[in-house]
Amino acid sequence: MNLSRVKKSNRRGADAYGLPEVVIALVIIATLLVALYAGFSAGFAVMKSARENLRATQILVQRAEVIRLYNWTQIQNTNLYLKPNFVEYYDPLGVTNGKYGVMYVGTMRTNASNLTGTSYSNNVRAVTISLFWTNRVGKTNITFSRQLQTLVARYGMQNYVYGQQ
Repeated sequence: MNLSRVKKSNRRGADAYGLPEVVIALVIIATLLVALYAGFSAGFAVMKSARENLRATQILVQRAEVIRLYNWTQIQNTNLYLKPNFVEYYDPLGVTNGKYGVMYVGTMRTNASNLTGTSYSNNVRAVTISLFWTNRVGKTNITFSRQLQTLVARYGMQNYVYGQQ
C-alpha cells in the first residue's frame, strides 16, 4: 500500500479572500441594507396615508348618515344642527392625553342652487361636506382633501325613522 502525502503550500492565506473581494462584498451589502430601509420607510408611509384616507372617509360617511336623519326644519337651521365648520381628530379618544394624531378640518354647505328649475327644488337640499388635513412629508407640508355630497329630501327617510314630517 502506497500512500502519498499531499504537499502543503508555503503561501499563507491562499484560501482567504483578497481586499478587492471584501470591498465589493461590503458595497453590495451596504446597498442592500439601504434599499431595505427605503422599502420599509416607503411601506410605512403608504400605510399611514391609507389609514388617514380611511379615517377621512369614515368622518365623511358619519356626518352624512347623521344629516340623512335630520328632519326638514333641522336641515334648514345651519347654525344649530348643520354647523358650517367642524374639527375631528384621527384618534378622538386621544384628545384627553394629547395623542390625537392628525386634525381634520371640515366644512358643510347646504344649497339648492344645482336643483334650480326642477319641480322638486323646494323639497330637496344638497349638502356638501368637505374635509381637509395636512401631513408633513420630509420638510414639506402637503394638504389633502376629500368631499362628499348627499341629497336630503323633505319627505325622505328621516320621516320613517322619527315618524314625523
